[in-house]
Amino acid sequence: MSKLVTAEGQPTTDRLNTQEATLQADLSAYGSLKGALSSFQTSVQALKDASAFKVRTATSSDTDLFTVTAGSAAVAGSFSISVDQLAQAAKVRSGDFSAETDVVGEGSLKIDLGSSSFNIAVGADTTLAGLRDAINSATDNPGVKATIIKVDTGSQLVLTSEKVGAANTISITATDANASDGKDLSRLATANLTTVQSAQDAIIHIDGQQVTRDSNSFSDAITGVTLSLVKADPATTGKITVAMDKSSVTSKLNDFIKSYNSLVNTMSNLSSYNAATQTGGPLLGDATLRGVQNQLRQVLSSVVQGGGGISALADIGIVSDKTGNLQLDSSKLDKAMTTNFDAIANLFSSENGLAKKFDSTLTTYLSSDGPLSSRINGVNKSIAGIADQRDALNTRLTALESRYRKQFTAMDTLVAQLQSTGSFLTQQLANLPGVVSTNG
Repeated sequence: MSKLVTAEGQPTTDRLNTQEATLQADLSAYGSLKGALSSFQTSVQALKDASAFKVRTATSSDTDLFTVTAGSAAVAGSFSISVDQLAQAAKVRSGDFSAETDVVGEGSLKIDLGSSSFNIAVGADTTLAGLRDAINSATDNPGVKATIIKVDTGSQLVLTSEKVGAANTISITATDANASDGKDLSRLATANLTTVQSAQDAIIHIDGQQVTRDSNSFSDAITGVTLSLVKADPATTGKITVAMDKSSVTSKLNDFIKSYNSLVNTMSNLSSYNAATQTGGPLLGDATLRGVQNQLRQVLSSVVQGGGGISALADIGIVSDKTGNLQLDSSKLDKAMTTNFDAIANLFSSENGLAKKFDSTLTTYLSSDGPLSSRINGVNKSIAGIADQRDALNTRLTALESRYRKQFTAMDTLVAQLQSTGSFLTQQLANLPGVVSTNG
């Protein structure tokens, strides 16, 4: 019975399996196309911003003196640099206390750091260690760190500024509230402190011109260039060289070419036809694929105005071969970067540049309501429809099996009845007078 039911549903099952296999192949093909388009868009978006073409390199001739970095605003050129002095933070220390557990006196301390200040209340039982902790934990402390050093002559309180620069000096005004306790809080006043390190600004000379800053990082002295000072040595002159970063631009363009060629190969495979086997790719003749191919070719061959002699990819050495893949003429690109570096940025990232054109086209196809998503949604809907058809087929075959089962049961019952009737008649005929028994 099961064989009859299977035979009944086999043609429909085979048809649905074939349809689903085709749809799954289409779905996989659209997924491959979408992935290739998305990868190409990533490389395109790296070229949309003009800053991608304004990467600069900056080198220091003497990294023992200073290091240097350059941003997109930097202009190619060189500068001589001498470092007269580094910016440094103020550091002062007290005189000796016998131990950090010594009581320092009673009263208050007003501690100034440059133009900012804070106050510390000193109790009658405040020790040197307690004062250190009070300074460090003060919520209005503008940047003074206290520590204790233990030397041969005793324990000393050391105050260090967290801010460098000549303006960030440390000074202390002490008010002793109990002259009879034998503890003189004024020992911590500025007049009784020893300067360990003076607060000072950094001073450099750029091409012989003095520049002073309250930091060892100079980010506004040369446009787009940041100098980080390492040491002072007025007798030594270093050199900064700022240049256009050709390798960075070349790398981005190679990524663009590689990603585009990968996309071209993907589209070619999906739409290919093998004459020998008479088989075609899953998207052979697909209108969506043809559409994106045509639009990408149009952008690829488009002309961008206002580029100072560079208005097309061929002008920077990027051309397509007979297979549609892009190739780079490195010598032509290098010449373009040498003669008109900024024009390459215009070619890709201007308002009507190639990167923005490509990105717009790709966004249209990759958007959730674009033609590619519509095709994918349609295929998924068709696959879901096949599942519904299989459910309907199973329901029909279940009903068919039930009908067959009833028919076979009825036939078995009828056969049994006929066999019983036949046996009865045979017995009755055997008992009739004159009938010779077959048993002898």
